[in-house]
Parts: sequence; structure tokens; C-alpha cells
Amino acid sequence: MQDGCPENPDTKTEWAENRTDWAEDRTLQANERTFAGWMRTGLGSVAVAIGLKAVFGDFDPTWAAKAVASLFIIAALVIFFFAQRNARRTHARLEDHAAEPLTHTHFATIAAIFAVATLAVGFVLWSL
Repeated sequence: MQDGCPENPDTKTEWAENRTDWAEDRTLQANERTFAGWMRTGLGSVAVAIGLKAVFGDFDPTWAAKAVASLFIIAALVIFFFAQRNARRTHARLEDHAAEPLTHTHFATIAAIFAVATLAVGFVLWSL
């Protein structure tokens, strides 16, 4: 047999269940990496908003440059919301076996911190 798999059917079933459990753990970890990717994308959107302020600092009318920067701030907030929602949904469908995944609260907390910080950036951009 392949991989030294014994002839005993019960052992084969146990190995198959272990492989399934490991695959589920890998999926949980992939979910966390995807969540981190969404967070990076949101932060990239915030960076674009800050960059717009730097590039168009003396732009007239100032409200136009601030409005465009605000669109990127809003985009970041939407990205953070969907990131935590999708991560929590995926996490709820899976069961951890050997991996120690983030909890639902961690996803929400991280997204909330990023959202509050993004709103603060938006406030600073409008007050400059």
C-alpha cells in the first residue's frame, strides 16, 4: 500500500479522519491569513487617503481633495467590516483539532480597532 498504509480497514479510516482533521486545521489557518490580507488591503486604502492629502495639500477647493480621501477611508471601513464578517462565518463552519485559531472576538476586535483608527485618520484629514 502507498505511504506504508496498513491493510487493516479500521486503521485506514482513522488515517483518513486524521487527514480530514488536518485539512480543516489548514483551512482555519488559511482563513486567518485571508483575514490578515483583507486588513492589509484596508490599511493600503488608508495609506492612499493619507497620500492624497500629501499630494493635494494645497488643492483648491480643499473639500474636493478631502472628499476623495474620504472615499478611501470609507472603502477601508467597508473592507474591515467584510473581512471580519467573512472570517467569522468561515470560522463558525469549521472545527479546530490541533490548531489554535483566533476566536470570533479576536476577529471583531481587530477589525474594530482598525475601523476606529481609520475614522481617526479621516477626522485628522478633514481637520487639516
